[in-house]
Amino acid sequence: MGRAAGRPLSSVPFPFMVTAPPSARALPSGIPQGDRRARSTNAGARMNSARKLCSLLTIPSALALILTFAPAAAAAPAPDAAAQYVVTGPGTAQQRTEVARTGAAIDDVRTGELSVTAIPAEVRAIRRLGYTVRAAPPASPAPVETKAATSYHTYAEMRQNVDSVVAAYPQIARQFVAGRSYQGRDIVGVKISDNVAADENEPEVLIIANIHARERLTAEQALDYIGQLTSGYAGNSRIRNLVNGREIYIMPMTNPDGQVYDMTSDTSAGRWWRKNRQPNSTSTGTDLNRNFAYRWGCCGGSSGSGSSQTYRGTRAESAPETKVIADFVRSRVVGGTQQIKMFLDIHSEAELVLWPFGYTYNNTVPGTMTADDELAHRTIGRELAGTNGFVPQQSSDLYITDGTTIDWTWGQYRIFSYTFELGGGSFYPPPSAIDREVQRSREALLRLTDYADCPYRSIGKEAQYCAA
Repeated sequence: MGRAAGRPLSSVPFPFMVTAPPSARALPSGIPQGDRRARSTNAGARMNSARKLCSLLTIPSALALILTFAPAAAAAPAPDAAAQYVVTGPGTAQQRTEVARTGAAIDDVRTGELSVTAIPAEVRAIRRLGYTVRAAPPASPAPVETKAATSYHTYAEMRQNVDSVVAAYPQIARQFVAGRSYQGRDIVGVKISDNVAADENEPEVLIIANIHARERLTAEQALDYIGQLTSGYAGNSRIRNLVNGREIYIMPMTNPDGQVYDMTSDTSAGRWWRKNRQPNSTSTGTDLNRNFAYRWGCCGGSSGSGSSQTYRGTRAESAPETKVIADFVRSRVVGGTQQIKMFLDIHSEAELVLWPFGYTYNNTVPGTMTADDELAHRTIGRELAGTNGFVPQQSSDLYITDGTTIDWTWGQYRIFSYTFELGGGSFYPPPSAIDREVQRSREALLRLTDYADCPYRSIGKEAQYCAA
């Protein structure tokens, strides 16, 4: 139960409640119904004109015209298309940062070896650093399987899942729309709490997933946790106590445009898609996890090139999806106090638990990350990793990043912040692996939620930092 009754949910100062019925939501293809009808009508008119013209032409000319209207053969990959590579040689955080500063996205880290997604110019830059680069082995059939598999939720299926949960558990689950993506899709979430329609004075937890489009397992983890909390509420006292004493917000797909593009595209450009789908000056997409305001673009942990996998955007929060997340966090400042006490950004596929900061190798920063702050982050991170078998470390131990979610949530608001890098062996584990992988982090999610009341409890200093 909450410590004090608060305002009704409708008075909370952010775009919380869903106002459009499911039939009015953005379609998975990103084309509104009206646009589809218009495009279909225009296409039909063009084809009728072609038929009339063909009747007046010689057979060779007509054939040439028909070929002009026929669908083009599958285009060859663009010369700057990203692909996966294996880089041999980097063994330290500094060396991995060198690789990341070429603009390549580091996908996985092994001893002396990296998996990266890079365009040809970035591959050449990595080789100039003296490292060996080879094309990654051809993907197993698993990525293709996930394209058609119903086990991975499409955006539309995620919406249906959320609708079903809030319909089944209306006393403890409520859907909200935090904002819209570049292409107009709702970025939805679920609030879970005992008095879900009220804004109570309880510690809050925010969990987001799928900020990188290709990391499909992350949405499954978020949806699984929604299910774990709601279905377990009646019969599991531990879950019931957490739900009664917290306000938990979970956003399963924070990059819906990228997710739809990655899941529905049959082209090489659509596979392995990371960024959002907002056009930039030279290419498409901004890396949403390099677009947050804290230390944005400060330290060589992102790229200014629009074609890069880690393109940071033209300015902080230039991507609509980033601003939606940031606005939601800002909206939880009530009476001058940030209500969110614990934040988790779910990624894949490196099997890590990360905490701030990513922009600096220093583990303490005067005025921003004290020794106690760092110790509490590290202690909780190690405890969480002990339950799912991941490797716990400060974010910059991997490589330098800037403009990330967890640097911003801690640096701006002192919200204890973590990134989970799930496993599965690739961005597209076979659907048969979903249950196994999400089960690995169920206990970690419960413990993270539990610590929202006082993270400093992990180091025995709750009286110093969390006394009422």
